[in-house]
Amino acid sequence: MAAAMLGVSPAIPAHAAGPGSATVVPVQVTGTPAQRFNLIVMGDGYTEAEQADFAADVDRHLNVMWSIEPFKSYRNYINVYRIDIVSGESGISCDPGLDAPRRTTPLSMGFWGRCNPNSVQRLITMDNAAATRYADLVTGTTSGNRQILALGNSGTYGGAGGSYATASGSNSMSALISPHELGHSLGGLQDEYDYYQRGVPGGAYAGPEPSSAHHSLLTEQQMLDQRKKWWRWLGEPSESGGPIGRYEGGLYYTSGVWRPSAHSMMKTLGYYFDQVSREVMVQRITAKTLVIQGSTPTEAPVGADRVLWVEPMRPVSHSLVTAWTVDGKEVPGERDELDLRTLGLSPGRHTVTATVSDPTEFVRDPAVKAAITRSRTWTVDTAVTTPPDGVEPEIVSSTPTDRPLGRDEVVYVETTHPAATVPEVTWTLDGRRHKGSDLDLSELDLEPGTYTLTASLGGRTLTWTVDATTPATAYELSRPLARSGDTYVYNAPFTMRLTGDDDRDGYVVSESRVDGDGWFNYFGWPTSSSLPWTFSEQGTEIDSLVYGKLPRGRHTIEYRSIDAAGNHGEPKSFTVTTIAPPPACTRTVTGVHRGALTVADGVTCLDGAEVTGSVTVRPGASLVVDGGRIGGGLTAAGAAEVHVLGARVAGALSVSGARVLTVVGAEIDGAAVLSRNTAPILSGTTVEGALACTGNTPAPVDLGVPSSAKGAGQCANLADGARGRAYEAVQNVAQ
Repeated sequence: MAAAMLGVSPAIPAHAAGPGSATVVPVQVTGTPAQRFNLIVMGDGYTEAEQADFAADVDRHLNVMWSIEPFKSYRNYINVYRIDIVSGESGISCDPGLDAPRRTTPLSMGFWGRCNPNSVQRLITMDNAAATRYADLVTGTTSGNRQILALGNSGTYGGAGGSYATASGSNSMSALISPHELGHSLGGLQDEYDYYQRGVPGGAYAGPEPSSAHHSLLTEQQMLDQRKKWWRWLGEPSESGGPIGRYEGGLYYTSGVWRPSAHSMMKTLGYYFDQVSREVMVQRITAKTLVIQGSTPTEAPVGADRVLWVEPMRPVSHSLVTAWTVDGKEVPGERDELDLRTLGLSPGRHTVTATVSDPTEFVRDPAVKAAITRSRTWTVDTAVTTPPDGVEPEIVSSTPTDRPLGRDEVVYVETTHPAATVPEVTWTLDGRRHKGSDLDLSELDLEPGTYTLTASLGGRTLTWTVDATTPATAYELSRPLARSGDTYVYNAPFTMRLTGDDDRDGYVVSESRVDGDGWFNYFGWPTSSSLPWTFSEQGTEIDSLVYGKLPRGRHTIEYRSIDAAGNHGEPKSFTVTTIAPPPACTRTVTGVHRGALTVADGVTCLDGAEVTGSVTVRPGASLVVDGGRIGGGLTAAGAAEVHVLGARVAGALSVSGARVLTVVGAEIDGAAVLSRNTAPILSGTTVEGALACTGNTPAPVDLGVPSSAKGAGQCANLADGARGRAYEAVQNVAQ
């Protein structure tokens, strides 16, 4: 247990640094391997010169994993070992296609299931026997208490989950592939995809009720009536967005089988595990550990003149609960030690039981609760005298001291266990003293900043740094048509870049969510982490998957970041309204057009043009003014569509009877009269003259970006800064 107190051990070189040689690097050691779930991350296709790249890939994968439940809460249950394997060649086989080179690497990793034309491109498999040999270098781990995750030196999307998990190391989404594949390998979870080969519909499921915990043929009512599958979670807001319910598609079938949520991690990378999958993952992680790490020996009767003790596991987010009973009667209080001398036991034998349970909200299934609950029972004989054991109170293990603690973390210290003493640990946080075997920092309501925490016992003091400063997140959007503060208007695809920043080193995970849906990991664009995310009405299809689909309308986008210590930044938000794009041009005018311009039919587009005279739009015709300047006025009566976008009109603007009217980000030097138009939009526009609006159906809206004008009639509220409040109704008419 000493490694948990002192931090990670030094790297263990297995061979000289040549092809196939390996070095074991303990990344996180929270306990002896026999008492932990051991995650072994090994690389393939990284040359000796690329080992630093592998270490950076592992750091990114882990920091993303620690931001995802239940890995975040149960981080202390996990030892992580990195195995640096030197490859003679850089990269892995058949990357990205079957015509790519076959490479000789220690794990023989390759896309297409190691270059099998009957497989699928994104499937990365390896030589499992070779992976096992390297994993065996980590002393104390066995197939029963470890999980292998192998990262291939590739920027191409891919991975696999089976006995072992694989993922590409440096793809923009690869740090999300690894927890998904661990969902398979560790959790036994199934894919919720409605396809197997991308772009090919999966068809209808015709089999029996699936054994999968998160797939079913049952209706919600049947689940409730029969108390089966995810009935305990029905109706709960999903951790991955929307309510837990019944959504068609999964197990590679498009129809005939249902899953619990719209888009959990097992369906769409970027979202969290939903509650159903998360509960399974809690069960699987805890099953590879010992809920009770140690206790007073139970084999022989013990005297009533001593202290009994248990050592429970220590989650990051909460403490396990230890309850004691004597002869079946509950002893008040929750603690890990019981001083029998305080109980006043009557002469004779008594039965004492300590039950350690996990109060996590992640588990509702009684069978899973029972699996993460353990007991120890002693026979206490008042006739037995406990001899002095000579054990002095001292610290033997703790929360690792080599990383900053998050502001909501539970910090623990484990001590020796003298038979006649209950060791008292003294915690000091910037001068404030606390008692107990652990300290829940969330209860201290720390102000932002850096704190020094110490735990002292028996002349020894441990020291931690507490990082109570949450990370900041900046957003950057492509240029809008109009903007007011954090409110934006677009009529075309737009991009968003999130940048997380923290006052400490470590990979910062940024997230966003749209209209209260699930938090979605910001990994940049699927093709490159350096590219911003693109939102569009139809989305963008990449490798037969659609990314960034955002229906037309008003949307609130929240964003936040999570730092390496696990601190969540406070969510902030901006608002985006997307409107219909202008119609396609049948005539385009650029440069200078001298004199007046009449639009008699079709769609005339002024693309950054300068018209020295006035512009007139005849009935049934359409005009799109995108930037540029009109030297006179603009008049339209009965037009099909009029769009004035970021342009300047030197004279008056008069539009009546238009089926579509959009004036956004414009400058009108004269007056503006808008009458009898359908669903007009006047947003972020300056009108130097009078603004009058009458008979429009419905009234004009500003989409949250007010105009600068002296308005009257229907536009009176828009002109004084009031926001448009009926955009949804406008869209219903306009579409």
